[in-house]
Amino acid sequence: MYQYDQYDQRLVDERVAQFRSQTRRFLQGELSEDQFRPLRLMNGLYLQRHAPMLRVAIPYGVLSSRQLHKLAEIARRYDKSVAHFTTRQNIQFNWPRLEDVPDILAELATVQMHAIQTSGNCIRNVTSDPLAGVCPDEIEDPRPYCEIIRQWSTLHPEFSYLPRKFKIAVSGARKDRAATQVHDIGLQMVENEAGETGFEVLVGGGLGRTPIIGQTIRPFLAKTDLLSYLEAILRVYNRFGRRDNKYKARIKILLKETGIEDFTRRVEAEWVQIRQQLVLDTGEIERVKRHFTAPEYKTVAGPGLDAQAAADPRFAVWLRNNTTPHKIPGYRAVFLSLKARGVPPGDIADTQLDAVADLAERYSFGEVRATHTQNLVFADVHQDDLHELWQRLDSIGLATPNIGKATDMICCPGLDYCSLANASSISVAEDIYSRIDDLDYLHDLGDLRINISGCMNGCAHQSVGHIGILGVDKKGEEWYQLTLGGSSSNDASLGERLGPAIDKAHVAEAVETILQTYIELRQDGESFLDTVRRLGINPFQERVYAHH
Repeated sequence: MYQYDQYDQRLVDERVAQFRSQTRRFLQGELSEDQFRPLRLMNGLYLQRHAPMLRVAIPYGVLSSRQLHKLAEIARRYDKSVAHFTTRQNIQFNWPRLEDVPDILAELATVQMHAIQTSGNCIRNVTSDPLAGVCPDEIEDPRPYCEIIRQWSTLHPEFSYLPRKFKIAVSGARKDRAATQVHDIGLQMVENEAGETGFEVLVGGGLGRTPIIGQTIRPFLAKTDLLSYLEAILRVYNRFGRRDNKYKARIKILLKETGIEDFTRRVEAEWVQIRQQLVLDTGEIERVKRHFTAPEYKTVAGPGLDAQAAADPRFAVWLRNNTTPHKIPGYRAVFLSLKARGVPPGDIADTQLDAVADLAERYSFGEVRATHTQNLVFADVHQDDLHELWQRLDSIGLATPNIGKATDMICCPGLDYCSLANASSISVAEDIYSRIDDLDYLHDLGDLRINISGCMNGCAHQSVGHIGILGVDKKGEEWYQLTLGGSSSNDASLGERLGPAIDKAHVAEAVETILQTYIELRQDGESFLDTVRRLGINPFQERVYAHH
């Protein structure tokens, strides 16, 4: 993984000192709330319903065991011994005291972490495929390019006050696990006819209040042109994006109002002006790539895995659901489920963070990945170690065998924490979980994505859930709109609204009805998403609203 040089470290240390001074002046009454707000947002600090919330950046989702231990220590010392992984590969602390935040940032700086640009109208944390560098379907490892974009975008003076927040995702594999089509800019690595690797550039994707699938504005961009082309897109957005209405300020609205042809023409015209001044040198690409060399893999695997799976049915289920193929024979990537029953999705205790750090050292070269689905990954586990690792994960509550299944729900903090929320999400997730928490039933349902958001901001990406659930406020009561048929993968699509909102007490029942309808109407081997796309929403609609 990337290691800070002296310039990186100095920048982060100076930012901590700067924010310490700003916080002190605010607490002493020298800065007003209006003056302090943009300063705290630049450092990832929100004021939530009950306490401040600090969002910490995890660039492209990669963490070292040392960093995990530090996050555990911060959770213990400054929070309620819990941290929360988000859908953008970040981690949040929901209960710090405002006066402690500079100390937390100083602690983070000692392990090359920070909260810079995790909030505010700037370029946010660059995200990527959690299986980058190890997946068999990879064209090229996207992480070096994520790091190059991170360095280019951090405290970029021209893009510190954009019309609205800005999110970039990069995928290097044939299967899109980075949701590139629902980001402001999505970069998908592709090969051209000459066999060269570059980027397909998508612009204008996004979820929230106005969900839109991104559009391709350049089918192939050479690697050397990456930064100049990104800069051209950002300049066009910065100049023409709306600042009069925050709900219409995202680049997706500009693209929609301008039209794809005119928008592309503006970007290309800007690019011509700056292309030669911002060439991404191949030497620089190689320099950054050296931070992402492969570990020393074993070359031989023992014969015991099949026998272990045959002897232990619980291990066999976990092996099938929570591990995935690796490009190196004898290895697998292992998903650690943060979706145990009774735990808010994405939450992890300090003791679990410490345990995961120790297990990463022992079984996965000291590295952990955060996923868009609020889980964790050990990317490099030798198959001889899988049974022992499973036992250890099981003992700390991180081996629920539900990755990609219906109980692997994506869920925002909702009304329990967030000051923006209109409705609960965690309790709804728990109600659904309690109705479908049967392993045979989950396995029978197959791959199924349920996403639950507590407000229109859509932090849980409900618009692209196979089943999406959005909380709305109706005269002080919590109601929920359901959508079916969304996807954030290669076949990205927005879910279609099922019908009128459903009151909180009946949401879990409605989901159960939808799932039962799928089981009855599916064809042999047909997934939930394929069934919805084949039949449309009418049969599901009829069953759900027959009960109400």
